[in-house]
This record gives sequence, structure tokens and C-alpha cells, in this order.
Amino acid sequence: MRLKKHYTSREVAGLTGLTARQLQWWDSRRLFRAAVATHKTEAGGFTERRYTPLDVLELQVLADLRRRGFSIPQLRRLLGTLRDRFGVRLYEAIGDDGPLTLLIGGDQLYARTEDGRVFNLEDPSQPLLMVGEELPIRPVVARERKRRTRAIVRKP
Repeated sequence: MRLKKHYTSREVAGLTGLTARQLQWWDSRRLFRAAVATHKTEAGGFTERRYTPLDVLELQVLADLRRRGFSIPQLRRLLGTLRDRFGVRLYEAIGDDGPLTLLIGGDQLYARTEDGRVFNLEDPSQPLLMVGEELPIRPVVARERKRRTRAIVRKP
């Protein structure tokens, strides 16, 4: 993926697997706002929303979580919890390098802090007490959505 300053809705749709309509709906419901909102042009039309590379990373994760069955309210809570409880944006919790690591185990999301404490993001009021076997969890990563190719059938 070549990094650019801004990506159009169409480019983001291709990279995430989300549709342009989903991006528009998420923007209008304030789940995920575009870095550059649409605005009216002098000709009477509207410009396309624009997203930063960090927005694209976050949208790739959100799209993946959505495909795994997480609901829109769960995604909204995730973003709010990361922001309000831990003071980070989603991109800072992707992978293993940030101040917080977002983890997934089945249908649950967890956060591991730099000091090793693990929180269930459904109720992050106190860290989990880990006894015995470790939870089968792994870090959440951003992945570019592979485009489906259609087989071309040629008639003889």
C-alpha cells in the first residue's frame, strides 16, 4: 500500500472492504468521522470525504471486527473506551508497539497496558486476575482487505 496524505472514500472502500455507503453512514452517525468532511462546491456538487493513513488503519481494524460479528454499538464502545479510559486512539493500540495493545480472543476484546495489566474492554474498570492457563488471545492488526477477483469465463 503506497502511503498518501489523504485517501478518497473509494480508495478506503477498496482497502477495507467497507462500502462507500457504510463509510457515509458511519460518518453521519459519528462512529468514524472522515478527516476532511464533504463540503459543497461552487458548481453545486459535493466533494468526497478524505481519510488520513491513520484513519485507513483504524478503518481496516473496524471493518475486520465488523466482519467477525462485532456490532456497531460494540465498535462505538471500543472507540470510546480507548479514548476515555486509556487516552489512546485505535491506531495506537494496533499491533504490539503502542502504549496499549488491543487483543482479541473469540468474541471478546481486551487491552494490555505497557506494564502488563490486561483489561476486558466490556468492563475495563479493573484488570483481569490471570490464574492458570492464559487466555487464547492475540494482538489485533490492521490488514488490507484482499480484493476478490472474478473469474472471466470465455465462450468458445
